[in-house]
Amino acid sequence: MKLFDGRRAPNPRRVRVFLAEKGILVPLVPVDMAALEHRGGDVGARNPLRRLPVLELDDGTIITESVAICRYFEELQPEPALFGRDALGKALVEMWQRRVELNLLASVAAAFRHIHPAMKEWEVPQIPEWGEANKPKAVEFLRFLDDELAHRPFIAGEAYSIADITGLIAIDFMKPARIKVPEDCANVLRWYELVSSRPSAAA
Repeated sequence: MKLFDGRRAPNPRRVRVFLAEKGILVPLVPVDMAALEHRGGDVGARNPLRRLPVLELDDGTIITESVAICRYFEELQPEPALFGRDALGKALVEMWQRRVELNLLASVAAAFRHIHPAMKEWEVPQIPEWGEANKPKAVEFLRFLDDELAHRPFIAGEAYSIADITGLIAIDFMKPARIKVPEDCANVLRWYELVSSRPSAAA
């Protein structure tokens, strides 16, 4: 088994943080995304979409998409449970994971990909207006999340989950996207300090 890893990119990091929380060690194959190595070669041969991460199992089976990879490892090693425990817990984690991914991480990614000069070769056409339009979308969701976090320690409830990992990745990605967490979002800032202090956040 091996994991093709893009290091600084958000989705490969999401898998690394998840694996760190589980205490699972998987050999990493570093891919230089700045040099566009993910566009061809070993990655392109395994994932026609030419995106990372890519997990290759010992029998040659390929799994792509970060959350799908995380779900695979959740089934292999259920503890600690990062996708919820019972039917309700799993539904709530899924709900919040989707909310954070679609309303925060996707908006931050759009802002970065359509505004940052380094992304001109990646995002064709690069539309700066669309990038700018996504900045307030991210902030609006953070204010919504701030209200929710007034009632619980973690995004999906009382326990840390994949939703928190996605949120952590999204907020860390806000810096290169030139978006800031509003200073009055005290609950988001409290939560961010909590999750970013976990050893797995350094993965």
